[in-house]
Amino acid sequence: MNEETPDGSAAHSAISALGGIGAATLGLLHAHLELLGIELQEQKAASVRQVIYAVLVLIFGLLCLFAVSVLVVVLFWETYLLEAIVGLCLFHGIACLLALWCLLASLRRHHAPFSASLEELARDREQLLP
Repeated sequence: MNEETPDGSAAHSAISALGGIGAATLGLLHAHLELLGIELQEQKAASVRQVIYAVLVLIFGLLCLFAVSVLVVVLFWETYLLEAIVGLCLFHGIACLLALWCLLASLRRHHAPFSASLEELARDREQLLP
C-alpha cells in the first residue's frame, strides 16, 4: 500500500519533510541569533561601564598619588629630601608592577564572551548528531 502513485505523493511527502527540517533549522538559527544579540548588548553595556569606572579610578587615583607624593616631599624638604624622592620612586615602581601583575592575572582568568551561545550550539549539535 506504500507504492508510489502517479501523482507523486511520495515526492510531495519528501519535500514536506525537507521543508519541516528547513523550518526547524531556521528556528534554531533564529533563536541562536537572538541570544547572541542579547549577549552582545549585555557585553557592550558592561564594557562601557567598566571603562568609565576604570578611567575615573585612574584619574582620581593619580590625583591622590600626586598629592601624597608632594606632601611627602614637602615634609622631608629640609632633612631627607633625596631619600624621600627615592622612596617615592620605589613605591610607585613597585605599585605599578603589582598592578600590572593583577591586570595580567585578571586577563588570564576572564571567561570567554558569548559562552551561553556557544553552550546552546554545543547542546544542539549533541542532540542533532547521532
